[in-house]
Order: sequence, then structure tokens, then C-alpha cells
Amino acid sequence: MAVKIRLARHGAKKRPFYRIVVADSESPRDGRFLENVGTYNPLQDPAEVTLKTDRVHYWLQQGAIPTDTVRSLLKKEGVFAPAAQ
Repeated sequence: MAVKIRLARHGAKKRPFYRIVVADSESPRDGRFLENVGTYNPLQDPAEVTLKTDRVHYWLQQGAIPTDTVRSLLKKEGVFAPAAQ
């Protein structure tokens, strides 16, 4: 089972709001997930990101692979260092 840290879209039409979730790579985008580790609101200026950093570190140590978008969000928040890959 390959585990990814990715975005799950919520919110209304034209008003996106994302949850940062840990999910099996084969499950649907908004489907079943293992754990909710944060949120991302791109509509605010600047974009609002909240994270459970301890849980993100835990899942990264367990081998979870963040998607490109989540990786950039984690880098901006200072959670994901390139050397930690």
C-alpha cells in the first residue's frame, strides 16, 4: 500500500477549500483517507495553511510521499526540508 500526503477538495463551486490528508494512493481524491493532517485555503491573501506538524513528520518517517503541490506547501511552512527526502 503506497501512502501519499495529498489535497482533498471541499468547499463550494468556485470556492475551493482543501484538506491535507494522508491516503492510500489508489483511493479517490475526495474518498477514504487515513488521517487529516491540515488544511489549505487558497482564497485568502496570503493563502492560509494549517498543519499538524508532528503528524506530518510521523507520516514522512513512515514513508508517505507528498504530492508536488503538498511538497511546495510543506516547504513554504518550513516542515519539509529537501534533505529529509
